[in-house]
Order: sequence, then structure tokens, then C-alpha cells
Amino acid sequence: MKKHGRKRTAAGAGSQTRWQGRLWLEGPEGTFLGYGRVVLLERIQEHGSLAGAARSMEMSYKHAWDLLASMTRQAGCPLVATARGGKGGGGAALTPAGEKAVALFWRYHARFQEVLAGMAAEMGELLCDEHRGENQG
Repeated sequence: MKKHGRKRTAAGAGSQTRWQGRLWLEGPEGTFLGYGRVVLLERIQEHGSLAGAARSMEMSYKHAWDLLASMTRQAGCPLVATARGGKGGGGAALTPAGEKAVALFWRYHARFQEVLAGMAAEMGELLCDEHRGENQG
């Protein structure tokens, strides 16, 4: 029997199943920090500019600027320090607050992945326990 167009899996398939989820921090404007925004911050650090970061993510400069502006407003302090272009060239680098935001996100992301893995293991054990009980009948 099919439900909602998805295939049902056998009870013994626990090792092939996994929970999925996304982690993001909501702020007054919606998303404050999430996977894509943190990658943008990392790319700014890597490329030394917002333009370079945006290009590396195949994102428009305007969209990257809007994301950064939203993060800055919601953080209440700059996450990126910028220098205007010109003869000496512009540039951008994470501030200490930006570095902390990135590190904190990845720490919580790792913990979230551990929770998801634990949920999958528990589900596999429960399904197998139920299945064993049916066979003993």
C-alpha cells in the first residue's frame, strides 16, 4: 500500500534510513543564521571580499549584500568588517563576532547531526524490536 507517493521500507532497513533536518536561527527578520549564511561568512573570510564570496557561491552581489545586512542588523554588531575599494583595494574580513557566530553555528550543527543519528539508531532498534516480536508469535 502506498501512502503519499512514498515507498514503505521494511522494518529491517533501519541501517539504510536516516532522519533529515535543517538547523537555522530565527531572528526578528526571519532567518538570522543558517547553513547558507554561514557558508557566505566563511567565503567572505576565504576570498577577502563580499564580491568574491558571492561569485564563489554563484550568488548575486546584491543578494549577498542583503543577507549580510540582515545578519548584521539582527546580530546588533558587525559580523564583517569592510574596507572600501580604490587604489589600495577594498576588502572584507570577519570580525571577532563573525568568527564566533560561524564557530557557534558549526558546533550546534554537529550536535544536531548527532541528535539525528541517534534518532535514526533508536528508530532502527524500535523497528527491529517490533519485527522480532512479530516473528516470535
